[in-house]
Amino acid sequence: MTTAPLGPPLHEHPEPPPVSRLTIAPPGPVLRRIDGAWWPHSTDLLAELPELLQALPFDWPRITHATVNGSSWCALPTRILVAGHVVRLRRTRTTRPGPDTVCLVAPGHGRWDLLIIPPDTPEAEAVETMARMAGEATEPG
Repeated sequence: MTTAPLGPPLHEHPEPPPVSRLTIAPPGPVLRRIDGAWWPHSTDLLAELPELLQALPFDWPRITHATVNGSSWCALPTRILVAGHVVRLRRTRTTRPGPDTVCLVAPGHGRWDLLIIPPDTPEAEAVETMARMAGEATEPG
């Protein structure tokens, strides 16, 4: 009689989660409209947002709200649980002009706007955009 194995073979390991592709612009003396760039792996915000929030600098406060500008995201609920706390989600009108962005808010601490590089962007172009963002000391507001 044969029995089915109880779990995956011991030599197989689950795939690690994809590395978050995030660049935060360095601090500067002038306020900027865009604080960094994010190149998500997909348009599934429910899968991508937890990864993004875990990749933020450790000294950033807890993010409680995220607003996305752009029509490329899949359907969104109004809330998501990330690392044990609730993050409220919102989408701006799809007719809003400008690049796709995500606005991260920590009440009483501030907001950070990240340029979203579409997931299907060729790697060379995405890397160039992120490098440019990492090198910017300021951006006119």
